[in-house]
Amino acid sequence: MNQVHSRHRQAGSGAGKFLTFLLVLGLLVLGGWLVMKDMQQDSQPAGETASSEGDSGGGAVSAEGDKPDPIEPVSGMPTLDAAAAYQPQGNVIDVDISEYAGYAGLIVANGGLDPNPNSLFAKQYGFQVRLKLSEEEGWSKLNNGRIAASVTTADSLAIIGRQFETVVPAQIGFSRGADMVVVDSGIANVNQLKGKVLASSQFNEAEFFIRYLTSEAGVPVKVLRDLDGRPGPNELGLVFYEDAFVACDAYQHELASGKPKLNGCVGWSPRTDEVVEASNGRAKILVSNRNLLIVADILLLNKGFAENKPEWATGLVHGLMEGNRMVRENAEPHLDTLAQAFKWEVSEVREELKKVHLSNVPENIAFFEGTIDAAGSFQGIFQSSVLAYGDVIKNPADPARFVDLTFLRTIAKRSEFAAQTIAIAPIKTGGAVSLEGDALLSKDIRFFFKPNSSELEQNEQNEKYLDTIKSYLQVSPGSVVLLRGHVDDARRAEFEQQGGQSLVRSMALKAMELSRQRAQAVRDALLVRHPKIDKARLELVGRGWEEPVGADSEQNRRVEVQWFTLE
Repeated sequence: MNQVHSRHRQAGSGAGKFLTFLLVLGLLVLGGWLVMKDMQQDSQPAGETASSEGDSGGGAVSAEGDKPDPIEPVSGMPTLDAAAAYQPQGNVIDVDISEYAGYAGLIVANGGLDPNPNSLFAKQYGFQVRLKLSEEEGWSKLNNGRIAASVTTADSLAIIGRQFETVVPAQIGFSRGADMVVVDSGIANVNQLKGKVLASSQFNEAEFFIRYLTSEAGVPVKVLRDLDGRPGPNELGLVFYEDAFVACDAYQHELASGKPKLNGCVGWSPRTDEVVEASNGRAKILVSNRNLLIVADILLLNKGFAENKPEWATGLVHGLMEGNRMVRENAEPHLDTLAQAFKWEVSEVREELKKVHLSNVPENIAFFEGTIDAAGSFQGIFQSSVLAYGDVIKNPADPARFVDLTFLRTIAKRSEFAAQTIAIAPIKTGGAVSLEGDALLSKDIRFFFKPNSSELEQNEQNEKYLDTIKSYLQVSPGSVVLLRGHVDDARRAEFEQQGGQSLVRSMALKAMELSRQRAQAVRDALLVRHPKIDKARLELVGRGWEEPVGADSEQNRRVEVQWFTLE
């Protein structure tokens, strides 16, 4: 099976054609729309207007075209064509990319899309590159040797698994702000997605993005076949569409209906922005990956090709890193080349480059070795994908089986890369993180303390929880974690019986202090285990027994981790 998903993320030529289509379509159906409007007004009781459940008071939502139908979800993992080595035809090799500014480095190094005898690849390594813009997830093409190289996101490797005979020689970059979760305006955070249904596309970064967030929040995902299916009260339902743009189209149509069956969509710009704009306040962006470094684009090489042509494989990595360097240092001289390749306006190229972080050589090595404290790592994203997909991945592959840093280490010795340093930072739009608003997500963790004490026990589970907190800070530069300490109120009735409300108030204050001390103990232990964490990114508060999660005393003795990200 070969999955096809659109990865358009920008308002380039694709968006222009789409707008033209809408204008033509609007002229064709205007008369029909007016007739239907009159019919609706005639059949609707006086004073009654169409509205959606949970309507926040916004105006009407318009949706063009036919309402999209969900696709049948694939159960289990996708199946690829049999592995075979890519055989170059002459000195030209075929590389698939998609219409995304993150691949600017390859285009610049090649001097465009077509084979170029004046490119870095030709002059220094003796081969030329044919870059093809394709919105097809060409996993089977690459595996079967029909192309030499392709691109994908690191999370995809977990779902493809051992059948994928490919080599990952380099990271291309991080997507920063293109991927988004759009939801009904009344939904404040990921935890509130329980019982809701979102539209998405399957086996790509959109599905991984929402699965990652809900996994961290402890919200199980239930895949639904159609809009008539419903999740359990503590589950998030996912309905799949042909691609992420179509998923957003479906949500917009549901918003325009009387009783929408979708509560949001997962996709990427510009479609996500358009849905919010057309919603008249009924939809909003819950979160983007602007400051969540979990969508990482990587270069993939056909394994047989990489083994048979190691010098050419080195040349591809060299060209990628050199192109990334050129765009990072000064993109302006290369905007025309990129605009011609993507068929965008120069202004669009400039805007879309703001949504990516093109990785340099030291960032690449750190990404694969997991040594960047301020960014996601290859293994971290891979393992997060395994956890997020749950039972879908029956027998996960070892992420190390894909990575070969031989080519990267070879070109790292070159003088043009000697001065490069790691430079990944938060993208700030509103100053410091505000803890007055809603956290992106909240997670209750029951750390193990010694009885009636704020001293943490030394055990493996506590260390695992500390690593969980560290991972939040790592994948989201500039984010802040708020540790909210809680204790149980099992003895409240006993205190009231012994000393009335005065004793209850006194013990409540002591409970408040103990809960804060426990939050403090977690912060101290975290800084001991991970000393490079900036202490200023950890805040704490004690809530005593004021916020129980239920009648279970064990569950109420907890530290709640709230994750606040920059947007």
